[in-house]
Amino acid sequence: MANTKYRRKSKPLDERLSSPIKESQAKIRRIIIGITGATGAIYGIRLLEILREVSGVETHLVISKAACQTITFETEYTVRQVSDLAHVYYDVKDIGAPISSGSYDVDGMIVAPCSVKTLSAIAGSISQDLLCRAADVTLKEKRPLVLLVREAPLHTGHLRRMTEAAEIGATIVPPVPAFYNFPKTVDDIINHTVGRVLDIFQIDPGIVKRWQGMK
Repeated sequence: MANTKYRRKSKPLDERLSSPIKESQAKIRRIIIGITGATGAIYGIRLLEILREVSGVETHLVISKAACQTITFETEYTVRQVSDLAHVYYDVKDIGAPISSGSYDVDGMIVAPCSVKTLSAIAGSISQDLLCRAADVTLKEKRPLVLLVREAPLHTGHLRRMTEAAEIGATIVPPVPAFYNFPKTVDDIINHTVGRVLDIFQIDPGIVKRWQGMK
């Protein structure tokens, strides 16, 4: 398998955006990406990398305080490199950011990975920071909210929080690898999961090896 450390060949943005992109005549699809402190920061990073190459999609990123530590521990990215992958980056304490309001037009939100702490806050409708507030707004506006919950083994409390989140509209997608696609590297496993998550938003970047039946 490939190395467990991940390093981006950095292509920094020419200009770092400090505010959301202005509306154009063409419809822009906005997707919020939240990265929390659970293991698996690479899932959120890979989403950002792939969506940068998808025309007409704008990513809005929030990184939790714990995720800043996880990113530097698990990967060879810096937090700055990760935030530069997004079109718009918000401080997790900025509760007045555009994505904190249901009137701000977005297509949905993905939390990858999603810690049990964040899962619990979302399930309990506790807007403890911008990430959780954005998730709560996503649910109340009936937009897709996808949570890549990362924990194992799962005790009853974890399972109850996932059920509660699902009952109020979240889609729970633990990043469980598939093997029918015969992955050769860790990247293959990551890309398949990320591609299946993007299927929920009807975005197909061509990275999923789809089941064709047994032959």
